Amino acid sequence: MTTDNGLKYTVWHKIKTEILDDCRKEGEWKILLLDQFTTKLLTSCCKMTDLLQEGITVVEDIYKERQPVADLKAIYFISPIEKSVDHVVKDFESKSSCKYKAAYIYFSDACPDSLFNKLKACQPKTIKRCKEINISFYPKESQVFLLNVPNAFHMLYSPDKSVDKEAAMQSIAQQIVTLCATLDENPGVRYKREPLDNAEDLASLVEEKLVQYYKTDEKNQCKEKSQSQLLILDRGFDPLSTVLHELTFQAMVYDVLPIEDDVYKYKPDGSASKEKEGRLDESDEVWVKIRHRHIAVVLEEIPKLVKEISSSKKESEGKLSISSLSNFMKKMPHIRKQMSKQALHLGLAEDCMQKFKGNLERLCKVEQDLALGTDAEGQKVKEHMRVLLPVLLNKDLDNYDKIRAILLYIFVENGTTQENLDRLIQHAKIESDGDVLKNWKYIGVPVVPKTVCFWGSRSVQMMKK
Repeated sequence: MTTDNGLKYTVWHKIKTEILDDCRKEGEWKILLLDQFTTKLLTSCCKMTDLLQEGITVVEDIYKERQPVADLKAIYFISPIEKSVDHVVKDFESKSSCKYKAAYIYFSDACPDSLFNKLKACQPKTIKRCKEINISFYPKESQVFLLNVPNAFHMLYSPDKSVDKEAAMQSIAQQIVTLCATLDENPGVRYKREPLDNAEDLASLVEEKLVQYYKTDEKNQCKEKSQSQLLILDRGFDPLSTVLHELTFQAMVYDVLPIEDDVYKYKPDGSASKEKEGRLDESDEVWVKIRHRHIAVVLEEIPKLVKEISSSKKESEGKLSISSLSNFMKKMPHIRKQMSKQALHLGLAEDCMQKFKGNLERLCKVEQDLALGTDAEGQKVKEHMRVLLPVLLNKDLDNYDKIRAILLYIFVENGTTQENLDRLIQHAKIESDGDVLKNWKYIGVPVVPKTVCFWGSRSVQMMKK
């Protein structure tokens, strides 16, 4: 369990005080029932040992078949959706078939009246508590959160008129408000008005829902605006950063390596050894320490961290290279467990550098020259096409790397003509992926025809009240 004052700790503290402490009774054990959303939410901010300390004897999936435990009370921490409420009702359909002694129900967000009415159908006397907690986002890192709207990008930017964009906006706005509530903030809302209306529309919804929330919240009636500011920007505000190959460690790892669900698979002792899995999250202190540093700094930092752990060992004296560290650890099985985290990050760094020393190093140079307008010696790039051309003709680069370079060229040129775009696609031999370039218009980034740049410097507009 994290001990800092970051977002994960804040969410766990809220769950602990508003759910676990709310129904606590000394010496009494309870069962905790979660749905898909709340399982992911709880997993992101605490461990089973934390729950055991709070009197939770077992955690179960509300959607799965479960054996009744009539002598234990159950805490239901669920999202306010029909499927989850239906499973609560099913657990308490009649007195003779009640799965648990009593139910304490906590919703992650505001629950519609229709679902509250459904709960009345299931033995009301068994429901001891029914509350809304207002946490409908994921605390990904101590200062990073994710929203629970998986198809948001498609719903907000799709040209298909049948897509329910308004529903996505409402859901995003509501979840942002629960973030503000969790942080006990009533921020001023600012947005970037162009290139599309999304930021302005979302800002209006967030402001409206903040007013509504702080009028109805029992603890914070008429809460004044806090000094914090909520900035809402559309994706088209900064297209350059989305296509550049980032060389800070975390960004590079997720860009060039096959990381799934924050899990990295590696073989610490070579190809013959059994594959291991390493989770990249904030429980790993080394990862937290080095993840935002440039890969060049990381390559120097990991050996230092290893030497700190094994400072009493003769083998660690002198300068250690990345490749020699793996052999060094093989000879010292008695400290291998202690150094397992370092082995994980050594593997990550080595895999990243293998990618970089291939085509990525040259590609990054081209990207930097295009993005900055100057080369490594500080000389101004006079002809962007001359910088781009070697990338287009390189047969060793895959289509998406070429597309990223072409997009950078178009961005720094403030758009291009249809004729030039067709020629770029033909030279790069990426005809099958040409729509990836053209579809940027749907997020407000003009590719064709050549127009005034929308992503230049503009002041952020204050939310109108």
